Amino acid sequence: MGRSAEIKRNTKETKITLKLCIDGDGKAMVNTGVGFLNHMLELFARHGNFHLEVFCDGDTDVDDHHTTEDIGIALGEAFAEALGERRGIYRYADITLPMDEVLMLCAVDISGRSYLGFDVEMPQAKVGTFDTELVQDFFLGFVRKADVTLHFKEFSGENTHHVIESMFKAFGRVMDRATRIDPEHAGEIPSTKGIL
Repeated sequence: MGRSAEIKRNTKETKITLKLCIDGDGKAMVNTGVGFLNHMLELFARHGNFHLEVFCDGDTDVDDHHTTEDIGIALGEAFAEALGERRGIYRYADITLPMDEVLMLCAVDISGRSYLGFDVEMPQAKVGTFDTELVQDFFLGFVRKADVTLHFKEFSGENTHHVIESMFKAFGRVMDRATRIDPEHAGEIPSTKGIL
């Protein structure tokens, strides 16, 4: 089923099974125990055309932190494994995505170097019961394991749900574009170093 990976992550805080197919169909089966995160991951899969399955049994009786961060870690591991040596990919992608009052830029370099640029203001500390500061933790976990450079820059935004939703939609779209195979350079590593 295309470029794919299955990750199992078991700690004292979370038990996660995550399946990813980069060359997927945009369908997601997600049960993280955190409703808002389920919604964001479904949006990510749909806008990225990824097949994504995520199941997590986490310590949400404490809070949503470990579940959110560890799923970001597992998703990063899945991309790293599915992409392998990253031969033939476009590598770079960016989008400036409008969603109602929000204008969000997202850019990625599948570079082999982990960095998160996070220039985003969250108008509210919570969306429902979800702590909005956990969005940054999710993406930090992702970039550290995926070895990618990822930037978010918010140009405008008032509704916190919209801000975060625009981030996950944009994230899906840039990861889709950057991981596509460039037919003109399908057998090549997209770097002068010869490795990513």
